Parts: sequence; C-alpha cells; structure tokens
Amino acid sequence: MIDKIVRILIVEDHAIVREGIKRIVENAGGIHVAGEVADGHAAIEWLRSNSADIVLLDISLPGKSGLEVLKRMRIEKPELPVLMLSMYPEDQYAVRVLKAGAAGYLSKESVPEQLVNAIHKVAKGKKYISEYVAERLVGGLDAASVESLHDLLSNRELEILVKIALGRSPAQIAEELNLSPKTIGTYRGRVLRKMNMQSSAEMIHYAIKHGLVM
Repeated sequence: MIDKIVRILIVEDHAIVREGIKRIVENAGGIHVAGEVADGHAAIEWLRSNSADIVLLDISLPGKSGLEVLKRMRIEKPELPVLMLSMYPEDQYAVRVLKAGAAGYLSKESVPEQLVNAIHKVAKGKKYISEYVAERLVGGLDAASVESLHDLLSNRELEILVKIALGRSPAQIAEELNLSPKTIGTYRGRVLRKMNMQSSAEMIHYAIKHGLVM
C-alpha cells in the first residue's frame, strides 16, 4: 500500500524517452511527474521554484553532463535524492555516480518494473543498486579496476571517450553536448595524454576491450 504520491522531476534531453518514462510511472500508480526538462540548466532553475521528491537524471545531457548537474544539485538541494539513468554499461558508471552522491543508478535497458521499484525505494530514503554493484561496493574495487586507465579521466573526459568509441565525429559530439568542436578537441587531447595514447583508434580499442561500450 502506497502512503503518498511520489513526485518526480525527469531530466532527459530526448522527448521520446521522457514520454516513455512518463507512461511507465503513471501507469504504475503512486508516482506523479511533477516536471520534465531537457537539460541540466533547466533542471536547476526548475528546482529553485518547484519541488519534487526525486529527480530522474540522465547521465548524458547537452551542455553540462548529468554528473556535473548532480554535483550542483548536491550543493543546492543536498537532501533531494537523485536517481541516475544511463545507456552506458553499469559496471563502468554505477560506482562513479554513487560516489558522486546519487541515490541510485539504473540502466535504460532495465525493465519498467525496475524503474518503478527504484523510484519507490529511493523515495523511502534508501539507495538503489543492483546486486552486481553491491558486491563491488562491499568488496571494494579490485586492484585491476583501481588501476584502469579510464579511472584517471574526469566525468566529461570519460563521456567524450565513450562517444568517440561509439563512432561519433567531433562535430556530432559537439552538437550533442552543446559544446564547440574546438572544446571537444581539447577534451580528446586530454584523454589521449592521460591514457598515454596516440590516436582515436587506440581509444576505441580500449573502450571495447574494457566494456565501456556495447
């Protein structure tokens, strides 16, 4: 029995995905979509004049990334739970977002029931993590994980690496993230230096080998 309606804010730049999330939660009952926005700046502005019990935040957004937005939310609304949604592999991102202050992490490949369960669990002040992530957190990161080259990257640098590995051109990445191609080039250069690589081909090979892309 649900004691109260859970009010959520959806932060997702794809209208079709937002609509899908709305249908899932509204059909489940006990959850109300209080607001929906397409980027991090709009999310922060919305929260300054509205309220929600939970924020569903996409990790990949135009402009500021979801992790950057999460950091800002932790400053402005420290008690507000944030459930991160992502298309990226859980094993590479879940621990990172939990350490950044998220209340949970959910892959967009998850079934609708998982999303609904995650929302209700987080609304009760609990963390939502899969059994796999729980094992990693309890056991600690093994030595191989700690020494992985991509652990040296910032959140934005890791996002750029993944997009390059997915075959995006600098121009496409710039458009998706609302940044200039020059800025994307700067980030790419940082990734190459930090990972001691010489080309995008090396980056792509690394990302595939380490499960950063599917």
